Amino acid sequence: MKKALVTGGSGYVAGHLVELLLKEGYRVNTTVRSLAKREKLSGLAALMERYPGQLELFEADLLKSGSFKEAMQDCDTVFHVASPFLLPEQIKDGQRELVEPALQGTRNVLGTVDECESVSRVVLTSTVGAIFGDYIDVPTLQGNILQERFFNTTSTVENNPYHYSKVVAEKEAWAICDRQKRWTMVVINPGLILGPALTPSSDSGSLFLLDELLRGSFFYGAADFAFTYVDVRDVALAHLRAALNEKASGRYILAEKDMISLFDMAKMIRPYHRKPYLLPRYQLPHWVIRLVGPFFGLTQEYIRHHLGIRFTVDNHRSIEELGIVYRPAEETLADHYRSWQAWRD
Repeated sequence: MKKALVTGGSGYVAGHLVELLLKEGYRVNTTVRSLAKREKLSGLAALMERYPGQLELFEADLLKSGSFKEAMQDCDTVFHVASPFLLPEQIKDGQRELVEPALQGTRNVLGTVDECESVSRVVLTSTVGAIFGDYIDVPTLQGNILQERFFNTTSTVENNPYHYSKVVAEKEAWAICDRQKRWTMVVINPGLILGPALTPSSDSGSLFLLDELLRGSFFYGAADFAFTYVDVRDVALAHLRAALNEKASGRYILAEKDMISLFDMAKMIRPYHRKPYLLPRYQLPHWVIRLVGPFFGLTQEYIRHHLGIRFTVDNHRSIEELGIVYRPAEETLADHYRSWQAWRD
């Protein structure tokens, strides 16, 4: 029986990955920040009941050296998923909240991989944000097609700290990997992750954004902001396929070819929402966003670099090499809403 470590097991993506690995017959070790927080562990506790003897939980801290050593023993695959994801309005200190745990966590996990002889494969969760900074970068630098060969060069701690944290963490991971020959690494770069959550207490920024939409924060109208996106279950499957396919290498963008806007999401969710009047019925004109955006924390620079901008995603490697068949957006959003509502009933 294969044995894998999944870091950050109580998180949005990691929870689905743990469940998938258990279904595939793996023994799974997973780390969490605290074993005392029962609400955050409810999803993992349910999986332990369904798969007795296959799942073990360990306490680990991204910022603490050696924290992952016990959990990694005898594992042949390490899925390093743990890393904070916050939207701009959630961030108070980008360096402390995002950059330090992403970078130091990567160093700690991969440093332990170097010491653990049983590990032969690492799958690292990054983001499309490690490929571009602001949306304007893609038309300007990449010919309006998002491609894996690029790295984000415009984000900083001050401007888009989440993207910056993933850039420095991924570059450090590749540097660590390149210094040795025993284990190999594949990186998964997902877009905005949508779909059902296994626990109501995840801190994921994508869940925060959809929560705002579903609660009615945009009932007055949606700004013309669009997102690359992917179903969380497809992300979990891509991690598994990247581990199993010996020929898989480098980075894989995980996102649909075409972007989706907040207004598109609202239209797809409306038939299922118990209170459809909470969802926006109109897409607001650009001039309105330029006028009122600063009152909602959007700078004019941010608006210029994102509003109304669309680009195409080159996802052919994920389809051809990992065998991903992307779920329709309608299915993803319907399941997302049903999960969101179920946790509130």
